[in-house]
Amino acid sequence: MTATFKLLRSSPFSARLGMAMVLITLLAAIFAPVVAPYGETEVAGDVWLPASADHWVGTDNLGRDLFSRLVYGARNTIAIAFLITALSFIVGTMWGFLAATVGGWMDQLLSRIVDILMAFPTLIFALMVLSVVGTSIPALVVVIALLDSTRVYRLSRAVAMDIEVMEFVEAARLRGEGLWWLMRHEILPNAMPPLVAEFGLRFCFVFLFIAALSFLGLGIQPPTADWGSMVRENSGAITFGIFTPLWPAGAIAFLTVGVNLVVDWFLHIASGLED
Repeated sequence: MTATFKLLRSSPFSARLGMAMVLITLLAAIFAPVVAPYGETEVAGDVWLPASADHWVGTDNLGRDLFSRLVYGARNTIAIAFLITALSFIVGTMWGFLAATVGGWMDQLLSRIVDILMAFPTLIFALMVLSVVGTSIPALVVVIALLDSTRVYRLSRAVAMDIEVMEFVEAARLRGEGLWWLMRHEILPNAMPPLVAEFGLRFCFVFLFIAALSFLGLGIQPPTADWGSMVRENSGAITFGIFTPLWPAGAIAFLTVGVNLVVDWFLHIASGLED
């Protein structure tokens, strides 16, 4: 704990700003029922009302309180994005380490499968699959996690191949350690810095990808609050000079910038470079 506090105290202003931005968003998501003055789907006024004491940032296209929708949208979007990122890392890292450690036909087989999946544009492939299997949250999680795991596979395989040839791994093999032991105790601890940094970046990509799918109507479905779908639902307000859709778009940018600031700091630490 002391080392953690010392590290946080020595962090640059950009990293502290990023952590504050992420913390504010997480607290709003966790305590959404307490923070939000209205329910997630409650109609609280007229359509596209301006900001007031009753509605801090106005109302949306159905008269629901926009601030409450933003808070509940943070909970839904962040939770699903985190679940997808975690699942993609479990799958991608496991297969990447396996390909690098076993090598030979296993490496060729997994790499060619990944090549086939990566040959299709991600957004088009996701739209095609979700149009067939439906737009439920489980389908959304599985499809995006599968697509994103191909990127994680590439990184984890490359990192593991560099570690796998190290002397301490060869010594563990000579001791008779098994494949799972090597992956868990030798490769994974040494691969953590780039993987943790990549986790933050991939979370941002997944977060933005979900928002893009929701904007196109194939992401998180209404009436569930989601920042991407909120932009789409209120896009017509721009025609009338009402800037309601800028609030969810700003929330997306706010969290993305915050996460990237923290990831940049972590990459700097992991690189071993000094200011």
